[in-house]
Amino acid sequence: MSAAVKSYAAVDLGASSGRVMVGRVGPDSLELSEAHRFANRPVRVPEGLRWDVLGLYAGVLDGLRAAGQADSVGIDSWAVDYGLLDADGALLGNPVHYRDARTEGVAEKVWATVPAEELYAATGLQYAPFNTLYQLTAARSTTQLAQARRLLLMPDLLTYWLTGEQGTELTNASTTQLIDPRTRDWSHGIASRLGIDLDLFAPLRQPGDPAGLLRDEVLEETGLSGPVPVTAVGSHDTASAVAAVPASGERFAYICTGTWSLAGLELDTPVLTEESRSANFTNELGLDGTVRYLRNIMGLWLLQECVRAWGDPDLGGLLLEASKAPALRSVVDAGDAAFLAPGRMPERIAEACRVSEQPVPESPAEVTRCILDSLALAHRKAVQDAQRLAGHAVDVVHVVGGGTRNALLCQLTADACGLPVVAGPTEAAALGNVLVQARAHGLVGDLAGMRRLLVNTQPLTRYEPRGGTERWRAAQARLAGG
Repeated sequence: MSAAVKSYAAVDLGASSGRVMVGRVGPDSLELSEAHRFANRPVRVPEGLRWDVLGLYAGVLDGLRAAGQADSVGIDSWAVDYGLLDADGALLGNPVHYRDARTEGVAEKVWATVPAEELYAATGLQYAPFNTLYQLTAARSTTQLAQARRLLLMPDLLTYWLTGEQGTELTNASTTQLIDPRTRDWSHGIASRLGIDLDLFAPLRQPGDPAGLLRDEVLEETGLSGPVPVTAVGSHDTASAVAAVPASGERFAYICTGTWSLAGLELDTPVLTEESRSANFTNELGLDGTVRYLRNIMGLWLLQECVRAWGDPDLGGLLLEASKAPALRSVVDAGDAAFLAPGRMPERIAEACRVSEQPVPESPAEVTRCILDSLALAHRKAVQDAQRLAGHAVDVVHVVGGGTRNALLCQLTADACGLPVVAGPTEAAALGNVLVQARAHGLVGDLAGMRRLLVNTQPLTRYEPRGGTERWRAAQARLAGG
């Protein structure tokens, strides 16, 4: 291997599993391999749903040992959740899971002090009941928060345990609903009015900033030779995934697919209008001053839950049968909060079709086709709405993440949007993580240079739209009751 090639360990944590990937990067090369994968199993205890953060940290250490010697380490994860530390830097209990019930009804209390319209105009974040702001409001009277002297978002907590240094990486901080997307700094006015102490947060870090060196105890446990730097990456996994969209130019939309579908645009400035708030678009921060202007859609969670309910049938066979089922016979709103909780997903989808007076899908293939048509329709609407609200036209849709393996969904998305879809890379979050590390160490250039390297090294599949979009327009009107 050429001396110019360096090795980077990317810790990529999802809501159901974590993995440590190894990226080998040279001036004209980029290879990614999996070193270790481990489960992420939330635990329900008497006080609620919690993350097993010690199990996650053990998985990270095992992964670094399996990855071998690295030139740097970076961590990305899901957003909004956090750990609290006491004055000695010790963790005060397991972090609360974003699906925990403690934030039920909290938003209305917040809006009584800062109306929803004003909150959006200041922070640009869509309403989600689990945003960090609502979590902190729910925790206000707890002993744990009273004892806390530091709050670290999940990737920053694990980085602290690896290095002993504390920071708050910006892309993840932008999901707290406590950041002003115009200044890319804390929204001190909002925090003050809601009684949230911003001194709990460690200083902000940018993607690419140094985040410390692996502690001696970590080196001993992983068998690595020091010094090994840890580099702040786009620590919100979506920020890393969008950094790995293999686009050229600015006229593109992206859909980060997996348990969620995150569909939108990369912009230079946030869109903070009331119309944008009503459309439930969010302004999260990305690399190099960019804004991730996107809508959250329920995503392949709908299909995952159905497959689980059906006893895990062969997915390939199920998708083949779904491709033969009648198109757009029935569709549901893939962004409906009614589908957020686990359990009985086939029955809930059937009920939604029944209530909307559409044919009720009965077989697994029919339900699967309903889900994929509904997701493609939601992708279409998000891409259309984002262009209109931001005044930013696109010529292509890039699909990245796990959904790229679902060729039927990619083709239906192209059909629905009436635009070509470029699918890949599948491991976008890990690749974005690796590339930010490589850039910080001088191996690749700017964001455009990172994307050129992806185009030249990663397998991509192009789907052309088939037929017109009239039937999709009709389905969209039917879903809207028009």
